[in-house]
Amino acid sequence: MTAERVIEAPAEAVFDWISNAHNYTGIPLVLTERLATLGREAPYGTGAVRVLGWAVGWFWERITAYDPPHSFEYDVYRSIPPSRHREGRVTFDSSIGDDGVAATRVVWQTTFELSIPVIGGFLTRRVGVPLLTYAFRRILEAAERELVTERALR
Repeated sequence: MTAERVIEAPAEAVFDWISNAHNYTGIPLVLTERLATLGREAPYGTGAVRVLGWAVGWFWERITAYDPPHSFEYDVYRSIPPSRHREGRVTFDSSIGDDGVAATRVVWQTTFELSIPVIGGFLTRRVGVPLLTYAFRRILEAAERELVTERALR
């Protein structure tokens, strides 16, 4: 699944906001976030473990690559309900518009499948993928709202 959005803010600011999973609690689907293990380069850097409580379950994620402000990658190594949720990657490509305003194209990609015998495939297609895609889009919208508002207040 893929979610993407162009946010009128510098890549550094967008990367900092989205790589900090605590910001995800600003959307109704994400109830709680805890940084269980600090990353090497930064709190949410390589090796960081973040635990997210969603309205639909729990996810334990490990940051596997961290290249600010260009990309970060993660794997969900444990989840309730059980799932195969691997190869999460978020990329950030910056540009300057004709008006001189910095913009960043964010692309969030991952693979996801519920590991429930017999009905897992059906639930993945009908519920899991649409729900996660919706949540990722909402997170990107929240980042845009906060970063654009922050810029306007300066």
